[in-house]
Amino acid sequence: MTDATPPPFGLLAELTYACPLRCPYCSNPLDLDGHRAELSTAEWCRVVAEAAELGVLQLHLSGGEPLQRRDVAEIVRAATGRGLYTNLITSALGLSRRRAEELRAAGLDHVQISVQADDPAVSDGIAGITSYARKVAAARLVKELGWPLTLNVVLHRRNLDGIAGILALAEELDADRLELANTQYYGWAWRNRTALLPTRAQLDRAEAAVRAAHARLKGRMEIIYVLPDYYSRYPKPCMGGWGRRQLTVTPTGDALPCPAAHELPLPRASVRAASLAAIWRDSPLFERFRGTDWMPDPCRSCDRRETDFGGCRCQAFLLTGDASRTDPVCHLSPDHHLVADAVRAAGEDGEAALIPRRRAAR
Repeated sequence: MTDATPPPFGLLAELTYACPLRCPYCSNPLDLDGHRAELSTAEWCRVVAEAAELGVLQLHLSGGEPLQRRDVAEIVRAATGRGLYTNLITSALGLSRRRAEELRAAGLDHVQISVQADDPAVSDGIAGITSYARKVAAARLVKELGWPLTLNVVLHRRNLDGIAGILALAEELDADRLELANTQYYGWAWRNRTALLPTRAQLDRAEAAVRAAHARLKGRMEIIYVLPDYYSRYPKPCMGGWGRRQLTVTPTGDALPCPAAHELPLPRASVRAASLAAIWRDSPLFERFRGTDWMPDPCRSCDRRETDFGGCRCQAFLLTGDASRTDPVCHLSPDHHLVADAVRAAGEDGEAALIPRRRAAR
């Protein structure tokens, strides 16, 4: 790491891959059995302390479902004691009043709840479990206890036509923030790509609905709409640049530049073997795609090279087998036909059956 590289702003702590839901777009690894040797409470508290020392400001507690672990409040308390802003990213299954009050007492700052759709039957069908009513009840509890509430909805072919209802649900629940994120095709979503990719007509209707809601709810609710990569001319910057702003720690202690980097055949870096600071500053994994020196053309000579950083390394690997290639989402990429072909295939065979995420036990 050069002296000009700042410390990471945020740490995503994936406490466990265990989850009661079976969402077919989950980005968790397909091989869930290889991730059962989870970090202990003491190890997570040490990671939190090292993150604070490194300069991390925000701790995002995720999974899987983080509430599957009994020690979430203890980890929150450790982070609060170090001055970190804490955010619970949850399906809300397991967020009983008792646990919510325990987390409130520990100092949790923010709650983000995932919702699969606005219609109970559609939502439960996507989640693979009856859960919609519990999510709505948990969202109301979050507001009752005085937390800021973010609702997160992963968008795809099966729920995109309900976006007006999703916006109405967020307004009814008095959400402070609504994240509408089109599916990123990693993990289980990669296996279900053909069935999840939306049509262009669906995207056009959704964008119109979001624009109208932006105007109507300005000043009342922040709405974030993340466009789908496969329909963009240019790729999104990979986590603001590989190893520049954020890092992830998996349930078994692997430190990654982004949550999907477990897909890549690169050297591993574990918090069980090295400090978070040493991994961030010096590990070959984090150094591999930092900056722009690694880039091939057309990225190397492109005036966007420090805007999108060549796009997503995981996406490039999944599509081409080579993580160092230009993200094929970019219309300038020599591999762009791979994305165009996928979009065309989805339009022709969008009713393909979904493969649900396998449940992982702790």
